[in-house]
Amino acid sequence: MALRRASATRHRNEAASARRDTREWVVKRRERTRHLIELGGLVAKAGLVELTGDDRAVIYGALLTVAERLRDEERAQTLARWGRRGHRAFVADMAEKKE
Repeated sequence: MALRRASATRHRNEAASARRDTREWVVKRRERTRHLIELGGLVAKAGLVELTGDDRAVIYGALLTVAERLRDEERAQTLARWGRRGHRAFVADMAEKKE
């Protein structure tokens, strides 16, 4: 039992030390990880996970289609249209959470 407690304490201390690590590469990795998690949250928030049955090949294919659309001549119009739609969805989501 004492060995288990000592092991748990050691793990807690190591985790706390990792959170305080301010080396440049660690901070950049942590920021990148947070960014990727947020992007994954947007994929889930859009309902793509449920709509595709969590088929990652389908989700990746859909994202490739989006990227392809952004490479054409109407890029600015597409970004503006999607930006307005996303903004309205965020506002509606915030309004729902307040109720």
